[in-house]
Amino acid sequence: MSKSFVQITTDVTKALGTLRKEAPETMQGFNAMAKGALQEGELTELHKELIALAIAVTQRCDACVGFHVKALIRLGASRQQMMETLSVCTYMGGGPALMYAAEAVRAWEEMSPKTTTA
Repeated sequence: MSKSFVQITTDVTKALGTLRKEAPETMQGFNAMAKGALQEGELTELHKELIALAIAVTQRCDACVGFHVKALIRLGASRQQMMETLSVCTYMGGGPALMYAAEAVRAWEEMSPKTTTA
């Protein structure tokens, strides 16, 4: 059975809501760290999200792949930017990274807005 990255991110978002209620200090700290890490500086937010996707792929985190692909789409990343990032992941992480690079492609295809041709 194939996994759905839309479903994974939906389910994890719900569980994170529970953590926000029951472990608010931890979640506030994590959210502050994420905001600080992704704030534009010498690197754009898009470049930082590409790095985050690379780490998600090499760490084999399904939810992370889903969330970072979703962010890349929101930020207007091109498919080619993602593919180049995944190429570096494969180079550095070998076969296991290649398998999760393929998962990131599936997430992109599932989450990208569909275009129709007339």
